[in-house]
Amino acid sequence: MFQAFHLFQMIRSSNKGERQISSNPLLSIKNIQKDFYGNKVLEDISFDLDRGEIVGLVGENGAGKSTLMNILFGMPVIQKTGGYKGTVQLNGKDICFRDPVDAIEAGIGMVHQEFFLIPSFTATENILLNRESTQYNFLVELFGDRLQKLDRTAMKERAIRAIQTLGVDIHPDTLVSEMPVSYKQFTEIAREIDREQMKVLVLDEPTAVMTESEASTFLTAMKRLAARGIGQIFISHRLHEILEVCDKIVVLRDGKVIKNIPASEATLRNIASWMVGREVGTTSFRRARSADDQDTSVLLSIDKLKVDMPGERVKNVSLEVREGEILGIGGLAGQGKLGIANGIMGLYPAQGSIILNGKPLPLNNPLESLKAGVAFISEDRRGVGLLLNESLKLNIAFTAMQVKDRFIKRLPGGIKWQDWNELDASAKEFIDRLEIRCTGPDQRVVELSGGNQQKVCVAKVLAMEPKLLLASEPTRGIDIGAKQLVLEVLREFNQRDRTTIVMTSSELQELRSICDRIAIVYEGEIVGIVPADAPMEDIGLLMLGNKLVDEPTHA
Repeated sequence: MFQAFHLFQMIRSSNKGERQISSNPLLSIKNIQKDFYGNKVLEDISFDLDRGEIVGLVGENGAGKSTLMNILFGMPVIQKTGGYKGTVQLNGKDICFRDPVDAIEAGIGMVHQEFFLIPSFTATENILLNRESTQYNFLVELFGDRLQKLDRTAMKERAIRAIQTLGVDIHPDTLVSEMPVSYKQFTEIAREIDREQMKVLVLDEPTAVMTESEASTFLTAMKRLAARGIGQIFISHRLHEILEVCDKIVVLRDGKVIKNIPASEATLRNIASWMVGREVGTTSFRRARSADDQDTSVLLSIDKLKVDMPGERVKNVSLEVREGEILGIGGLAGQGKLGIANGIMGLYPAQGSIILNGKPLPLNNPLESLKAGVAFISEDRRGVGLLLNESLKLNIAFTAMQVKDRFIKRLPGGIKWQDWNELDASAKEFIDRLEIRCTGPDQRVVELSGGNQQKVCVAKVLAMEPKLLLASEPTRGIDIGAKQLVLEVLREFNQRDRTTIVMTSSELQELRSICDRIAIVYEGEIVGIVPADAPMEDIGLLMLGNKLVDEPTHA
């Protein structure tokens, strides 16, 4: 990543020469303060956004980025928790939105970390929701606008224009339920682009679920929007993207502005150190493989696995995973990499044969997979991973309680009861180990930032003490410091407890930092398995479906 810095500097310099950035601020944020659930999360936050400017807003999880954007977008949670102090100005006028509808009407759009799409609707229907094109008919004169007919041809044309601005190939009639996660994100963004009055666009971790090539396409689209005069606030933990596309960088730490500087004056290393308050370097958690590692038995054997997961179908995967290793699974979006773990866990219809520790593992039965010692970190933390309205400690312990009778007291007469002391102790241990920013074990998970919710997902599966951990995008949406921490914890459990890990990630550098081997998926099949330190050129060829001529042996 760091070697590419000078290339990003050149790309950024050439692109910025094309932008027209006004000297009068489009958006001005002044002296914002916010108390949230007993904590001061924002203190005296101030910065400006010009027309056609892209401001990179960076900071660790819990630094206050999402809260600040919720204030700007009029999210109800702000008013419900006592409002805020300070002023926000748009085109020189004070604004304080009652709800997101007011923000949208004023020309402010926001793409959130979590999707706000209707799965049973098409891309077109989601992009144009509540802004549909209609056709006049005579019944309107008698019965009013409710009898207007949808102009589906015009709607499709509008959707295609918005999608083409992003430079992606999404068919306008595709159902959201059949899209891979990255295409859902593009659909969210296309919905905001279609708004004619758009002045300011807030992008909260838009590339977190995208591969590097998809993210590159998206960054190009951001530059096109900037050339139209749309100001953008770009929140991302992929710091090389911040450097590539942003004009200015605002760094938050513990709810305060630490730096507000032109992007040309920043480097990857000093942004990372400003964020976390310490020097951050590149770390590899891979251990040297010994002769004993080569002789370990096969823990997981997959034969001719097929998984019917919309947008991530698996056609024919055969794979062996050795006991105690960390195997990475990579590939472009929509090629099937996410379907493997979801199929093994029984979350989507699957066929084939799976042998775990010498015994057949029933397919299409999540409970049997859990009982057999398999745990799963889902890429969909809100849909599958968490009980959002329950406490942090209950989320961590819930699956272990249900499946393994952990955190349970046995009373006379066969009565079972929750062991609250053990629940508290376990939660405090994971809060400390994963540095989860919260008020304590009893705080509801819905109140945590997205990155801290992801840490709870990790804690939840580690509390299961699994034989096999399937980790699907385990560091999605978390900052560089937290990412290192999560990877360190995964490797620690791998080494201490000999937990076998199959880790799926869209970030190749992440796989290379922790895995022993990496399997690349293309069109629902594994096209090659290489050592984690294999040349990037080899991995790139595999991701494009090209088998290596002299593919290394994978004993």
